[in-house]
Amino acid sequence: MILLVYLAVGAVAGLSAGLFGVGGGLVIVPALVVCFGFLAVAPEVAMQLAVGTSLATIVVTSIGSVRAHHQLGNINWSCWRVLAPGIAIGVVCGVATAAALPGQALKLAFGVFSLIIAAYMGFGAVPAASRQLPNSMGLTSAGVAIGYFSAMFGIGGGSLTVPYLSWCNVRMQAAVATSAACGLPIAVVGSASNMVAGFGHQDLPAYSFGFIYLPAFIGIALLSAPFAKLGAHWAQRLSPTRLKQCFAMFLLVVGSQFIWGAL
Repeated sequence: MILLVYLAVGAVAGLSAGLFGVGGGLVIVPALVVCFGFLAVAPEVAMQLAVGTSLATIVVTSIGSVRAHHQLGNINWSCWRVLAPGIAIGVVCGVATAAALPGQALKLAFGVFSLIIAAYMGFGAVPAASRQLPNSMGLTSAGVAIGYFSAMFGIGGGSLTVPYLSWCNVRMQAAVATSAACGLPIAVVGSASNMVAGFGHQDLPAYSFGFIYLPAFIGIALLSAPFAKLGAHWAQRLSPTRLKQCFAMFLLVVGSQFIWGAL
């Protein structure tokens, strides 16, 4: 029965990723926290387990996405090569921070982050675009920040990388494609770091590999990729502005619930 729940989470996460253009982690993490509550997973590790499992599922979904964007020639690989080392450093630090934080503090941080993304998606709360990409040091520093917060909250980085690149006047197709390419090192390094960080933790349930819960990973990974394609197809028929506003309302509710539960 619980496997069916994970399949449903994967379907909803994939659909939201295709519809709204952001990583499914913003759906997967809160859904897994609820599921782990029913499974009586220790609250001390439930949030970390949700974040680690989310990153592991993104490995699967991002591979196909990167391949498709590369075939279309939209990935700015020169930009990616500068961002990626900073992302890897940020991911390791982000996982270490998430592992060290109490579960309630991590929930509070996730709730605040959800409200910030809701404001961006719902109201277009972004600074004026700069004229060009910064130098290598600036890009690497941006990569560290993107990797850090993505690893902390179990997301693929699209909700951070796309706005950042668009601020720098990168055309939207290239920003989305390069963001997808950045999601792969975030997910790979994040998954490996979470396995190491959670190794041997006494409160983890059976079938856990560090902070990755295998049954949830399998169930979500099976349906997230095909439903992402379906969501992208639906997105072509619907108003992008209305879609973003609807998802912003969802994040507003989720973020508020996480903050309320953490206080």
